[in-house]
Amino acid sequence: MKEIAFVFSHAPHGTSLGREGLDAIFSISSIINKISVFFINDGVFQIQKNIGSENILSRDYTAAFPILSLYDIKDLYCCKLSLIQRGLSLQHNFILNVNILDVDLLRLKLDSYDAIINF
Repeated sequence: MKEIAFVFSHAPHGTSLGREGLDAIFSISSIINKISVFFINDGVFQIQKNIGSENILSRDYTAAFPILSLYDIKDLYCCKLSLIQRGLSLQHNFILNVNILDVDLLRLKLDSYDAIINF
């Protein structure tokens, strides 16, 4: 069985990468059972509550991230170093219940997947 890791490494607005990544997860989840989602670098902003997308006249697609649990996608990881570098608290109130990992452990986890798709 294939295992796929989706990595969100870009900020939620400014490009369509985040929305496209979320759409890809929903599409692929119908044929792949083992999907995990990682948030690294600026991708940690994808799971931040109240990002204020109305100020930039953009639709807040990040509100759809909690739907991942309906697709039985529960392996959600966030890079601890990325949070610290961006001034976000490790106890931050995220829209998802993510496991915060040190960068070395996160890399080891990513190495175990058959495919890694970055958005």
